[in-house]
Amino acid sequence: MSSDRRKPTRPPAITRRSFLKRAVATGAGAVAATLAHLPAGEAAGNELAEGIAEHLGPGAVAIDLRINGELRRIAVEPRVTLLRALREHLGLTGTKLVCDRGACGACTVHLDGRPVTSCMMLAVDARGHEITTIEGLGSPARMHPVQSAFVEADALQCGFCTPGLVMSVAAAISRNPSASPDEIRRAVAGNICRCGAYPHVFDAALKLVRGGRKQGIA
Repeated sequence: MSSDRRKPTRPPAITRRSFLKRAVATGAGAVAATLAHLPAGEAAGNELAEGIAEHLGPGAVAIDLRINGELRRIAVEPRVTLLRALREHLGLTGTKLVCDRGACGACTVHLDGRPVTSCMMLAVDARGHEITTIEGLGSPARMHPVQSAFVEADALQCGFCTPGLVMSVAAAISRNPSASPDEIRRAVAGNICRCGAYPHVFDAALKLVRGGRKQGIA
């Protein structure tokens, strides 16, 4: 018994090439549809019209950073971290390169007054912010109160962790001049001291807090 029914046709196999073509075409269509709904003249200045986000690199680009109250211009590749920009392009070597993965706290700087690990931040992302390094906090001739307290309490040994610890403690006391021992411990929880100077660090911070209370600062 014969039958004229045709065998069902199989859909064409999806290859890697065809999948990528469809994905690119779909993405381009979505962008075009979005741009089509923008008011006249607005698309040119819109981030979407400029390629979704700012395009930098891959070579070095000139950026302006406000560091220790001074505007500094440097040329760096977009992949350069704030830590390496400070040390290798600006000569601010007080900020230490140790773990380079945000685990030790030696590279701590202040970003708009907040402590951050500069090895985990790109230099280009620091634009428009106020950056303070250990050099901007104080100098040998005119030390910050936290630096003076560290010297008096002998709160340092090899010194590699010291700038980061000073920056963390300074941020904590700036935030709360009456900081408690627990607040100080939390503030330096991300700072590793292989020499084990933590008791002296706590002494320095707490003596400074108590001194501020006596003088009516806190």
